[in-house]
Amino acid sequence: MRLSVLMILQLVFFVTLGSAQTTAKKTLSDSVFELIRNSKNENISEEDRFAFAKSANALAKKVNEDSLALITNKNLLGFYFDNEPMAYIQTNQRIVKLSKTLKDSLSLGNANYALGYSYHVKQLNDSAYYYYSNAVKIFAGLSNMKQLSYSLGSLSALQFESKDYYGAEENTVRAIKALDDVEETNDILDQKWILKTNLGSIAGSLNNYDKSLEYHEDAVEIANRMDEDFNNGLYSLNNIAFVKREQGHYNEAKEIFANVLESKNLQQEDPSFYALILENLAFTMYLTGTYNKDNVIALFDKSIKISDSINDRITKTGAVVSMSKFYEGIGNTDKAKLYAKEAYDLAKETVSNEIYLESMTILSKLNEGEEGKHYLYEYINVSDSLLQVERNVRNKFARIELETDQLEAENEQISKKNVYLIFISFGLFITAILTYLFISQRAKNRKLKLIQVQQKANEDIYNLMLVQQDKVDEARAKEKIRVSEELHDGVLGRLFGVRLSLDSINFNEGKDAMMTRAKYISQLQDIEQDIRKISHDLSVDFESGSSFIDIVTELIDTQTQAYGLEHEFNYAETINWDLVPNKTKIDIYRIIQESMQNIYKHANAKTIKISISLEKALICLCIIDDGEGFDTTKSKKGIGLKNMRSRVEDLDGEITWTSQSGNGTEVNVKIPYTNQST
Repeated sequence: MRLSVLMILQLVFFVTLGSAQTTAKKTLSDSVFELIRNSKNENISEEDRFAFAKSANALAKKVNEDSLALITNKNLLGFYFDNEPMAYIQTNQRIVKLSKTLKDSLSLGNANYALGYSYHVKQLNDSAYYYYSNAVKIFAGLSNMKQLSYSLGSLSALQFESKDYYGAEENTVRAIKALDDVEETNDILDQKWILKTNLGSIAGSLNNYDKSLEYHEDAVEIANRMDEDFNNGLYSLNNIAFVKREQGHYNEAKEIFANVLESKNLQQEDPSFYALILENLAFTMYLTGTYNKDNVIALFDKSIKISDSINDRITKTGAVVSMSKFYEGIGNTDKAKLYAKEAYDLAKETVSNEIYLESMTILSKLNEGEEGKHYLYEYINVSDSLLQVERNVRNKFARIELETDQLEAENEQISKKNVYLIFISFGLFITAILTYLFISQRAKNRKLKLIQVQQKANEDIYNLMLVQQDKVDEARAKEKIRVSEELHDGVLGRLFGVRLSLDSINFNEGKDAMMTRAKYISQLQDIEQDIRKISHDLSVDFESGSSFIDIVTELIDTQTQAYGLEHEFNYAETINWDLVPNKTKIDIYRIIQESMQNIYKHANAKTIKISISLEKALICLCIIDDGEGFDTTKSKKGIGLKNMRSRVEDLDGEITWTSQSGNGTEVNVKIPYTNQST
């Protein structure tokens, strides 16, 4: 009887404790929702609303409830979108993790789409393609046709920009079909207009002008059905006129451009588009062969003046190159060269590749002798380079899709295995309990020893399974960290250095420049081989057959030249690198590489000093820069610093950063040298 009373008292205690904890948690949750409501109150300032949103997110972390954290992070997105793009990306990445945990597919799809858009804006097309593709698969699985259409449309726009015209066309058609059964609101009509316009642009780029006109005329019809078409109809008329001009129907094109120009309030509502129409009309009038020279020049001048007033350098670039062609056509070579050179400079600045090539063609024809040849050679080199980039991008998109599918298949297989293990473990556990109860009922005293032995055996089996699962999880985690470090410190670091080096000589000419480019192209080929090797064996010998110090010296010389840094490199000849394991040499190499990359990105340094010495059986690496420094007491979230610390700790070494804002940074690494073996 006493035992029963004690058990009842314990039960009451735990129920009361659980109730108190539940009440406290509910109070915190209510406070979070109150802060969210305040963040949406439009009667207070944007700054105060933002503060409420951040407070809600911070409080949600204390509650430690994933669903609440998901709500507060989504609430933060609107404040980060325009003002803090990196915070916007990081918040969406947190939403991706929370959505996977909660199996919230809609939030997961929206976060992937937002990440695709963010990387698209930053022109990180590989990442944009990856996240857009994820969004497409998620929304297709949800049968969310509206979001599926938006995701496919954005994916096709990215492909079109990369001149993957057939891939862009395929995804645009899929996006249109996704809207077949969706109610035609004004937003849906606007999306259909965008997609038809995309198809028209793609067909025009493939010189299928009749099909292009058909799509643009469909876009006009859609714009006419909209309650508010946001000038979509006028944009489509401009597109139609442009295609007709490409077909040689100059008078028809001129009439359409002139009609668009007469649209009421166009200059006030959309000055950039108005300037574009002025330029298109002027150049089309010239192409007709019957025009007033002063009127054409006046239209060009007005277009450029408006573009300057709103700092629209893209439209101005198009107008300037058209003026150059106009003056070339009327025999005014001096002005043609003047405007062609201005278009050349503007196109370089705005990365308008087509106009850049067009301006070089004009300059090569208008300039005689070596100067003309210079522009012709530059045209050939840039054209070939852009063509190669386009091919690489298309191949890379295909590779990303293939690798994503493979990764998903592997994850699905792992999930199935985990489910099987859980069922087996649960089954064994239940079996053990039933066995215990059955035996204890038949012989509580006589078979007590046998029951204990059986129970011990069952526990050993269960523990063995848990240990095995822990080993699998630990191995998987280490492998992910190793691959992450190798990709970040190896492939990405070398790609970053080569890209900077190529940028620095991009417009140089002559034999030396060609040989330098050939060198970096060779390095890119080496990087490609490295990527292939990663999947097979990341632990191969480090640069077998080469001197480690020579390899480090080449790294320092190449990177500092690309980063524009003065450098000093000292090393101890007493270290026998043949006795140092390859993993240690790889990690030292990666730490130097990552440090120089961080110095270039964040420190604004002018000089860097690197030394490798041997002190009391320790390999000592010291990297000093004269940059801005940073506050070492604040947590650093960059993967680079985490990777450096992880590499050193794997070698039983120590790493420290000594720095103050404005006084440079010193990195010290100490790694055991004794008892090393190959």
